[in-house]
Amino acid sequence: MTAEATPAADSSHWAPDGLPASEVLDVRHLPTYAFSHRSIMWWATLGLMVIESTVFALAVMMYFYLRSLSATWPINAIPPDLLWGTVNTVILLLSAIPNHMAKREAERLNRVRARNWLLVCLLSAILFLAIRAFEFATLNVSWTLNAYGSIVWLLLGLHTVHLITDTIDTSVLTVLLYTGPLEGKRYVDVSENAAYWYFVVVSWLPIYAVIYWAPRW
Repeated sequence: MTAEATPAADSSHWAPDGLPASEVLDVRHLPTYAFSHRSIMWWATLGLMVIESTVFALAVMMYFYLRSLSATWPINAIPPDLLWGTVNTVILLLSAIPNHMAKREAERLNRVRARNWLLVCLLSAILFLAIRAFEFATLNVSWTLNAYGSIVWLLLGLHTVHLITDTIDTSVLTVLLYTGPLEGKRYVDVSENAAYWYFVVVSWLPIYAVIYWAPRW
């Protein structure tokens, strides 16, 4: 008596993990990156901006709290010179233009234009940081002198740290776009870097008003 052979299962109907092919979703054709709210980087950048906005707000509140405790303000000092802070404000506002262009070209996956605009962004950031040194020199008060000096240096220092970190990020992205190899997700990084620069620009405006104009009120 011979055993009847059992037909072998058709492997074409089964996925490698043992699931029926009809239950497996093939996502190989989908992109590995996305822009705006579809990207995890967008949400991470948004969360970072919320946290840092809170820090800036607390520092500004501290400024006015200390002012409320003082009979005179500024304490044993004259208000900061307006020239360099105002010049830097104009430069920072103008820098939003190349950042917007870099963001737009990155989202169009145009490597050449994105990297060229990113280079302009980097140069404007370096210029801003160079002038920021003059701002510190014309605050007309030392950070060790009194509460007024400490809070003014703290406000300007906080914003400067954000400028430095974003300048470093911009320089790294610029090198990557010029040298390669270039992964698609780097376009997302350029887009989110520009979005963060918008935050740096907008956050500076109230800080500028507090540092340079509040002592004159």
